[in-house]
This record gives sequence, C-alpha cells and structure tokens, in this order.
Amino acid sequence: MQRKFLLNIIFIVILNLLIKPFWFFGIEVAVQNHVNNEAYGFYFSLLSFTMVFNFLLDLGITNFNNREIAMHNHMVSKYFSNIATLKLILGLCYFALCIIGGLAIGYKLAQFRLLIFLMINQFLASFILYLRSNINGLLMFITDSILSVLDKSLMILFIGTLLWTNILHINFTIDWFVYAQTLSYLITAIIASSIVISKCEYFIPRLKIAYLKIMLKKSLPFSLLVLLMLLYNRIEPILLERLLTDGKTQAGIYAQGFRILEVLSNFAYLFPVLLLPLFSKMLKQKEDVGHLVALSISLVIIPAIALSVSCSIYSSNIMNLLYHQPSTGGVFGIVILGFTGISITYLYGTLLTANGNLKQLNIMAVIAVSMNVCLNIFLIPRFKAQGAAWSSFTTQTLTAFAQLILAYKILKLKTEKNKILRLFSWATLFTGSIFLILKFIKEWQYGFIIMISCGIVLALTLKLLNLKEMSRTLFLGDKKEISMKG
Repeated sequence: MQRKFLLNIIFIVILNLLIKPFWFFGIEVAVQNHVNNEAYGFYFSLLSFTMVFNFLLDLGITNFNNREIAMHNHMVSKYFSNIATLKLILGLCYFALCIIGGLAIGYKLAQFRLLIFLMINQFLASFILYLRSNINGLLMFITDSILSVLDKSLMILFIGTLLWTNILHINFTIDWFVYAQTLSYLITAIIASSIVISKCEYFIPRLKIAYLKIMLKKSLPFSLLVLLMLLYNRIEPILLERLLTDGKTQAGIYAQGFRILEVLSNFAYLFPVLLLPLFSKMLKQKEDVGHLVALSISLVIIPAIALSVSCSIYSSNIMNLLYHQPSTGGVFGIVILGFTGISITYLYGTLLTANGNLKQLNIMAVIAVSMNVCLNIFLIPRFKAQGAAWSSFTTQTLTAFAQLILAYKILKLKTEKNKILRLFSWATLFTGSIFLILKFIKEWQYGFIIMISCGIVLALTLKLLNLKEMSRTLFLGDKKEISMKG
C-alpha cells in the first residue's frame, strides 16, 4: 500500500504542479486584478454562500461511496444506478434552498443573476467529485488524477482566451469568469460520467426508496460533518459582506489571502483523496496504518509548516507582488498559518473517517462552528478582514490538534520517542535559521526561497524526510503492487 501511495502521489503532485499554479497565478490573480477588489469580493461572497449549502448536494455520499467502493468493488453498478438519480434530486433541493436563503438575507436581482450560475457550478463540481469517488474507490488513481486537473485546464483555456484576446469582442467582467467555469465543469462531468459507466456491469437509473433510506442513514454522519466543515471554512466572506458597510471590498481583501491558502490546500487535499480508500482497505483487513501515517506526516505536515511560516513572514512582499490593487499583507500572513492545521486535518480527519469515527468528528465540528461564528461576530466589526483571518486561523489550528489527539487515542497509534525528539530538533533549528535569514538576507525573494529550503534540508538531515526509505518503498516494494490501475 505504501508503494502504491507513493507512486500515485508523485504522479498526481506533478500533474497538479503543471496546472494549478498556472490557474491561480495566471488566471485567478489576473481576474481579480482586472475586475478590482469590490467586484471580486462580490463574487467571492456569493461563491462562499453557495458553498455553505453545498452539503445538500452530497449529504456525505461522496466520502461514503469512496469508502464503500474501495471495500466492495463489485457494488459500483448498484451504487451508481441509485446515487446518480439521487444526486439530481438533491440538486433541485439545493437550488431551492439557495434561492430561499438568498431571499432571506436580502440578496437583490444583481446577486441572483450571478448566483444562478454559481449554483449550477456547485452542482456540477459536486457531481464530478462523486464520479471521481467511484474511480478513486476502484483505485484507478491515474485516471482520477487526470480528471482532478481537467476542469482547471479547460478553465485556463477558456478564461485565458477571454482575458487575453478579443476573439468574442466582449468587455471581460466577473460574470464571464463564472460562465467559463460552467462550461469547463460541464465538459469534465460528461467525460467522468462516461468513464464510470464503462466500469459498470449495468447502469439503470433508478430510485429505490428502501435502498436509498439505508444509504442515506449510513451517509448522514458524513453529511453533517461536511456541512459543519463548510461552515467553519467558508463563513468569513459572507459575514464580512453582510456585517460591514464596505463588506464587498473587505471580502475581496480577505479573498486575496484566502485564495492562496485554498490553492495550497488543494495540493494537500491530494493526499486524503488517495489515503481514504487506502486507509479504509487497510483498516478493514486489520493492517497496521502506522507506517502510512508516518510517511504522510513526512510528505505533508513538515513541508506545510515550512511553507506556511515562510509565506507568513514575507506576506506583504507576496501580496504586493501578486496584486495591483491595495492589499493587506497582514491578512494573508494570518490566514496562511492555517495551512498547517488544514494539512493535519486532512491526514488525521481522513484516518478517523476511514475508521468510522464520525460521531467524534461531528462533535468536534459542532464546537468548531460555534467557536468560529462567535469569533467572527466579535472580531469582524472591530478588525474587518484581519479579524476574519484570526478567526479562521484559530479554528483551523484547534480543530487540527483535536483530530490528532482523537486519532492517537482511538486508533492507539504508536508514538516513537525518537521521532518526537527529531521533530522538536527540527522546529528549534528551523526557528533559528529564520532569525539568521532575516538578519543577513535583505532581498526577500532570496530569503523566502532559502527559508523554505532550510526547512526541507533540515527535515532530510534529521531523517524526518527519509529519501532512502522512500526509494526503497518505491522501487523495492511489494511486487504485487507494481502494476497501477489506470
């Protein structure tokens, strides 16, 4: 399992490194610079609003399906025939709830005009994730990896054409940004659907109420967890836009920093996508997951700390480099520190999900939402976007450590004293290197690169990142795992 995990994570990281940085730096940053903070903040607030209700599109079905297909491959035809129909019904319910919610908080015609397309995008994105959960559950990691970047690749093509050429003779606005996303999601959904159908022995759209009741009952804890996590991850832009007189502009400023966090989180998310089916299968077969957890800590959490701390220190420089409009590096400097917490959550939250500990995760998430809302209501009127950033960072960090403690307690994971000592040594040496870099290196670009490099080199030196062990796993692993399903 470790070998399969390493091979596929290398492939998917390379693929995403080719596409997603260009999407963010070449498209998203260019769009926000082109349309200004107020227009982008208007879009970002509406996007966050549609994402809060996103739970209704899924009800935990995607995670449930991924886990079930990984353990019972032969069930793909039965599950797909029923769930595809259910997803369409949930889509209609989602549209209705978004419209009612929009009316309730006072959205006008201008908001609804863009909101409709954002709702369609959310439905298509959710359906693509469900389709990919089938492909991922079948351990077709290469196919899933390609699909994971297909929508962004198409968006780069469409939005880039609109933004940098005058083929259609239009004035580019935030609306065209949304329309291009709709077309990209639609094409990706059609391709993903054809792949899943090709793996089914049969596909007969149906809606067996008794079967769906059982499935929804099983997936309900997943659904609640998704809703709660969306709330404490996405509520800041909505509250900024609603609570402040200059809410659209403040939401735009918050979006500048949050978008970078989101890009990094998308890379970190590549790990749980692969880990959920692997953890599920290993736990079912009563295999030790400790080695896979240790490998994931080395690959995800150590780089996340080095990157988030370096970005926070040079936050103003990074913001000034990326954006032409007035930006607040202080907001990004706080928000980006949450990346470490998100990375920890992705690892240990996935492990607890695979083990079926949804009750504990939901209790933790309820506490996180309550804390997040209270912090936002208190901090936003006083500190605006910076208050929202502090709320986000605090929530991400505390929930991450809560899940880490839960995982070690419930699964009785072994803690190696030698590794804890190396982690402490790494943190101490990395902190010392930061002070030296800030004192002696005046050019921030060099300092930023050297700081991240120091974190990685120290991890290699202390064997927190053990290339020799990874190479042995990669090239001399279990011969039964040599051929990858694709």
